[in-house]
Amino acid sequence: MKNHIFASIFLLVLSSCEKNITFNLNNVNNVLVVDASIENNKAPIVVLTKSFSFFSSINPQLLDSSFVHNADVSISNGTLDQQLKEYEYSLGNGYNYYVYTIDSSNLAATFNGEINTTYTLNINSGGQAYTATTTIPGFGEKLDSLWWKTAPYNPDIDKIILMGKFTDPPGLGNYCRYFTQKNSEAFLPGRNSVFNDQVIDGTTYSFQIDPGIDRNSSVPADSNYFKRGDTITVKLCNIDKATYTFWNTWEFAYQSIGNPFAQPNKIIGNISNGALGAFYSYAAAFKTIIIPY
Repeated sequence: MKNHIFASIFLLVLSSCEKNITFNLNNVNNVLVVDASIENNKAPIVVLTKSFSFFSSINPQLLDSSFVHNADVSISNGTLDQQLKEYEYSLGNGYNYYVYTIDSSNLAATFNGEINTTYTLNINSGGQAYTATTTIPGFGEKLDSLWWKTAPYNPDIDKIILMGKFTDPPGLGNYCRYFTQKNSEAFLPGRNSVFNDQVIDGTTYSFQIDPGIDRNSSVPADSNYFKRGDTITVKLCNIDKATYTFWNTWEFAYQSIGNPFAQPNKIIGNISNGALGAFYSYAAAFKTIIIPY
């Protein structure tokens, strides 16, 4: 849930920061921002917000007022359609977070995500209609094994690096995103969490798996390391091309913040009718390792 909050906020901030410096960034129309996902064995989650000016002062009141309420949101798997219901969750201090997901009072009419299935999202809000499609692919890319090493060139012997061996099936067009979980903490995406198989097509390969980072907080200097005693779970998600493109451009834009030499960039979503954001999907598989003391 926390990842949805940050992705939505980040898309709101960049809603008017596209390339042409002749634009008046203070005067922009509200644009619908969509952060929607579906994962195998999980219910769809949709967060709807409104964009605001690039130079807006970000504060809890502004974020709270950005949520879009009472929208007509539904999702189809090609055979069944399910209507999603809006729920309110407290963030404390009088502020709330709103999501659209399955109607718990009518579970007979709901469905979770399934492998090798295409989904269509339909949204009607403010007299406008929006749509997007995503596909949960099969388990093409596989995480075969995990192991660890003492962190090189580091005097702290409690710091370790995590390694993984992966197998990519023959044939280009496999895309992945990964997350890590330490102990009972939340799953967090890596700093560079998405990759494709252009270089490693049809091979078995190994590389270091960096810990996921919390983009809502400052990233610590030793963010590349896990520690002895950690229980680490890696969540490897096969994704479709649209999901890869969205998160790849999103991460590039995030890393460009504050860099005066960064080239102009645009986050590429898949929502129709000029809306920002994306409807993305995950075929998730998990593998866990316990690092001894």
